[in-house]
Amino acid sequence: MATAVKNEIEQLDAVIVGAGAAGLYMLHRLRGLGLKTTVIEAGDGVGGTWYWNRYPGARCDVTSVEYSFSFDKQLEQEWNWSEMMAPQPEIERYMNHVADRFDLRRDIRFSTRVTAVNWDDRATAWTVATDRGDRIEARYCIMATGCLSSPLKPDIKGIDSFTGVSVQTSMWPREGIELEGKRVALIGTGSSGVQSTPEIAKVASHLTVFQRTPTYTWPSMNRPLTAEDIAKVKANYEKMRQTQRSSRVGIAGSFGGALLEPPTAKLLDLPEEERRQKLDEHGFAVTRMFADVATDMEANIVAREMYAEMVRRVVTDPATAAALTPSDYPIGCKRAVVDQDYFVTFNRPNVKLVDLRNEPFEEVTEKGIRTSTGEYEFDVIVYATGFDAMTGALLNMNIKGREGRPLAEKWAAGPRNYLGLMAEGFPNLFTITGPGSPSVLSNMLVSIEQHVDWITECLSYLGANGKDVIEPTLEAEDSWVEHVNTVADGTMYTAPSCNSWYLGANVPGKTRQFMPYVGGVGVYRQKCDEVVAKGYDGFVLDTAKEAVAV
Repeated sequence: MATAVKNEIEQLDAVIVGAGAAGLYMLHRLRGLGLKTTVIEAGDGVGGTWYWNRYPGARCDVTSVEYSFSFDKQLEQEWNWSEMMAPQPEIERYMNHVADRFDLRRDIRFSTRVTAVNWDDRATAWTVATDRGDRIEARYCIMATGCLSSPLKPDIKGIDSFTGVSVQTSMWPREGIELEGKRVALIGTGSSGVQSTPEIAKVASHLTVFQRTPTYTWPSMNRPLTAEDIAKVKANYEKMRQTQRSSRVGIAGSFGGALLEPPTAKLLDLPEEERRQKLDEHGFAVTRMFADVATDMEANIVAREMYAEMVRRVVTDPATAAALTPSDYPIGCKRAVVDQDYFVTFNRPNVKLVDLRNEPFEEVTEKGIRTSTGEYEFDVIVYATGFDAMTGALLNMNIKGREGRPLAEKWAAGPRNYLGLMAEGFPNLFTITGPGSPSVLSNMLVSIEQHVDWITECLSYLGANGKDVIEPTLEAEDSWVEHVNTVADGTMYTAPSCNSWYLGANVPGKTRQFMPYVGGVGVYRQKCDEVVAKGYDGFVLDTAKEAVAV
């Protein structure tokens, strides 16, 4: 790693922000181009999401063998996953293995945060400043900051008055939190809340879950992988990767159960008797087996009734079952959550659900939490309060493009860019899995690799053609934003009753805009390839003295 000289500007070819999966692979590819590159990482280790999120029960919701890199055949063969859906410690070990195997650490600056990113037209470069006093000038700046990497600080009255232990799921300490025999409060029932509830309940003397909005969650069907499973996958990796890249969500369905393509059967075509039969056969999964559930509100309501019936079958207390069942927003509105024994956990005698819709939250106290009905005392409070998704990490870095225009100003009414990769007015700034790309609606490793490969080929093209700068046109940007919105219209993602982090609805004051691309991984890849085939259609390629629109 090059050592920065304080108060002097260090000259590099590229700066990558973030040492998760995207940052690691991007560094590997840029080394292959011979570019002098550094990675800036806030944590003291690699892994990104899988470094920070160490909460009990943290687990990938994509099959492990598919949530892995495909760029190196030997890497595929040498690594063995232990479960169908790997837990956080195993994925973190995998990321560390990748970093060590390709000797990536020497170009990573750990425990360092970016404080400012400024474009300099005269230098045709970005100047990146850090909290350690680094000042780096680089032609290219690549944001590998992740979609879920800016935790939302709980805005709760009295939060600092609690004298016990407080922790956020997304900032769980490496040394862990003592939960055994403790009275634990868990606030939030999104993905991390759903995953951690069963695990905390196993060790806590008592767990109280405070729920504002119930969540649609489906059993993960996770299991250990056998030697036969692993051998089968290793013999068919190439075919599996091809299927992933052309699929809708970047998943090939290695062990079955994945909806690779949208279903075609319609729930409303089935008579009541057949619906009941399907429910008995498939349980919770039946709600994801029909095409009209995603586009027809009447079908969605029927599916919601079937889902509610499954909750009632699992949760023994009728009032708790009713509270755990979503009723005011459609299936498909929010990111699908998968769980291990979530609903059955509420049958335990040491678990209580507090429905904040009927028992409003008032404040955190010295001893615990007060609601409208009284005070609960706790030893530990766990905040599973989510993220400022997709844009938060980028806007927190004080990025300024041409003429000093802040990215926060450009995105004040919602993120605008081209292909989810670049924004007009911010030349040579790339956003891996940025808003406007499939990202969080897909297997992230597949989408990350596609973006990293696209950026690498782009920089290679620039170098081979004597160009220094690439920037999208405003027209191309406007067209892409319109396309992203058009594809999302008519789906449950944008239903009037839907308030999800896809729309930024979980962040006070954030403009409501659907951010990911619904069109699918395969379709999106084709569109990106078409742009390249047409000589980077929609971009302007610059040299120091000329700009050539293509």
